[in-house]
Order: sequence, then structure tokens, then C-alpha cells
Amino acid sequence: MTPLEKHHLHRMLRVNQAGEHGAVRIYAGQKAVLGDSSIGAELDHMAIQEQEHKQLFDSLLVHHKIRPTVLSPIWHGAGYALGFATALMGKKAAMACTVAVEEVIEKHYQDQLDTLQKTPNIPEEIVSTIRKCQAEEIEHKDLAIEQEAKSFKGYKPLSFAIKTGAKAAIWLSERF
Repeated sequence: MTPLEKHHLHRMLRVNQAGEHGAVRIYAGQKAVLGDSSIGAELDHMAIQEQEHKQLFDSLLVHHKIRPTVLSPIWHGAGYALGFATALMGKKAAMACTVAVEEVIEKHYQDQLDTLQKTPNIPEEIVSTIRKCQAEEIEHKDLAIEQEAKSFKGYKPLSFAIKTGAKAAIWLSERF
């Protein structure tokens, strides 16, 4: 791997770990409000998978000697606040949050897979980890849609705001 390819790989893994950390915190915030509701089991399922994703990327960071983003403390608090706030707006808003985040992450992971396909000497465990996480993020999005996320009255503006924030977090976490 060239130094530039290694640099890009480090950015990819750093941002993925940060994103999964944020997702864990979103579900923690949602579960604090809606954990005992009719969507509690779905929140638990998604939270467990997000924790597994975070552990996979934590391990890859250690293995490849990559530092996490310095913004982790911000994503820790912001993720929880986003989950908590959307849950306070109700089940559909919480699920709308999931759809918005997962749509951004699905595309983000696909962009990474497209780049890695053109990059020689990428360890297969990295590609398979990203594919696994992407498939489960799509599952989360689909589950949230089944839970009537798109029928939330403020779906479009909420989705736009969350997607904008997620894209900004990706941009920042890749760089810092």
C-alpha cells in the first residue's frame, strides 16, 4: 500500500469507528425514552448490532495503529442528545432519525467499497467488515420504515437536518 492509500484507509476506518460510536449513543438516547415502548425490542436489536459494529472498528483501529477521531467526546454527547430528542418527539420521529442516518451511512459505506475495489492490497477483513455493517445498516433503515418512520409529520425537515448533520460529522471525523 502506498503512503497515500494508507492515509485514505486510516481516514476511512477512523470515520467508520466514529460513526458507529455515534450510532451506539443515538440508540442509548432513544432507549432511555422508548426502551419500554412497543419499539423497545427493535431499538435493542439495532443497538446490539451497532455496538458490534463499533467493536469491529475499534479492533481495526488498534490492529492498524490508527488513532480515533479527536471529536469522539462531541459525538458521544451529540449522538445521545439526537437519540433522546427524537425519541421525545415519539416513536415515528425516532424511527425517522434511524432512516435518515442509515441512508447517509449506506451511501457512505458504498462509496468506501467502491474506492476500496480500486485499491490494491486492502485486507479482506476491512472490506468484509464494511460490507457486513452496510448490510445491517440497510436492515435498520428498512425496519424503521416498517415502523412508519416516513409517516412522521415533520419527516422531511427532520430527515434533512439529520442527514446534514451526519454528512458534516463524516467530513469532520475523516479529518480530525
